[in-house]
Amino acid sequence: MNLDADKNATSISHASDRKLVITRGFDAPAALVFEAWSQPELFRQWWTPKSFGMTIVSCEMDVRTGGSYRLEIGHPASDLPMAFFGRYLEVVPGKRMVWTNEENGEGPVTTVTFTESGGRTVVTIANLFPTVQAFEDELASGACEGMTETLAQLDQFLAGQA
Repeated sequence: MNLDADKNATSISHASDRKLVITRGFDAPAALVFEAWSQPELFRQWWTPKSFGMTIVSCEMDVRTGGSYRLEIGHPASDLPMAFFGRYLEVVPGKRMVWTNEENGEGPVTTVTFTESGGRTVVTIANLFPTVQAFEDELASGACEGMTETLAQLDQFLAGQA
C-alpha cells in the first residue's frame, strides 16, 4: 500500500498474518540515517507523530548488541507517560538493528535495515508479532498512520542535516 505520492513514499505491507513491513526511501547516506535512529539526541527530534500530540519525556538508548532502550512518551490525554522498552538483539552500524518491544507480552520483534545506493537509503522496518491477535491489535491502533507521519518527520529532519 503506497501512502505518499512522492519519491520517498512510505509503503506498508502485511508480509504474513503476524508480520508488518514498512519501507521508505531517504535522500541521505545510510550512516546518517542510522545515526538518527541510534543517537538519543537525534532520535527524539523526529520520533513520535506530531499530530498525535505525543512528546518524548525521556529517551535512553544503548544501541549495541545486548544493549537496551527505554522511551517514555507523554500524551495530553494521560497524566502518566507511556513506557516503551526492550533489548537490542543485533546491531550492525549503518546496516541493521533488531530489538524487542517488552512493554507487554504481545510486543513484536522489530528489525530495521538500512540499504544505501548512490547516497540514498531505503529503510525497511519489519515487525514480527508473537500472535495474530497482537498483529491485528497493532493495525487497529492507528500505528501505521503514526509510523507514516513519523517517517515523514525523519525525512524532514534528514533534509535539515544535509
